[in-house]
Amino acid sequence: MRLLIADDHDLLRDALRSHFEREAPGTFVQGVGTVSEALKVLDDGQPFDILLLDLRMPGMNGLNGLVRLRERYPSLKIALMSGEAKNEDIRLAMAHGAVGFLPKTLPGSILLQAVQRMAAGETFMPDNLPESAMATDGNALNSTFTRREREVLDFLLKGQSNKEIARALDLEEVTVKLHIRGLCRKLGAKNRTQAAMRAVELGLAR
Repeated sequence: MRLLIADDHDLLRDALRSHFEREAPGTFVQGVGTVSEALKVLDDGQPFDILLLDLRMPGMNGLNGLVRLRERYPSLKIALMSGEAKNEDIRLAMAHGAVGFLPKTLPGSILLQAVQRMAAGETFMPDNLPESAMATDGNALNSTFTRREREVLDFLLKGQSNKEIARALDLEEVTVKLHIRGLCRKLGAKNRTQAAMRAVELGLAR
């Protein structure tokens, strides 16, 4: 597993690196202190299975840092970390495409398991999170879509295939699939059909 940790506390980054590399031999961990540094590392072309992103660090500006990273790297799995796991923080992070939310108070063993699960494609949220905290209305959710995701969703709602969407938007078919994956994550859907149905339920069709 290749892991990028973006947190402005050197001690925390070093502690997480030591723990992950000790408990999961073969794991590669790189740390950065700002959103800009994370973007620079990713722009250099280094591949990572998952990015752990501190919610309150230089360059985040609320969730703007997450949005910037998701728009530039839509296929990268990103999980938020914070010293406090407020329900609103978690809801908004997941609505903006995060694959999980990690309270910094988690025991090291649970944290490692959560990261491994998210890197494998699962999502992770604290066990004590009430289901109502993940509820969101259509307008709030619609504002989290990137321009391309919104365009792809419009074609999905028309019943267009991935190939047809790629041709209409002048994209590679694999890029369309990545945008659909992002839509599914934000809509809480398992596939493109469920994503379209969920969008209709939320009144996102236009």
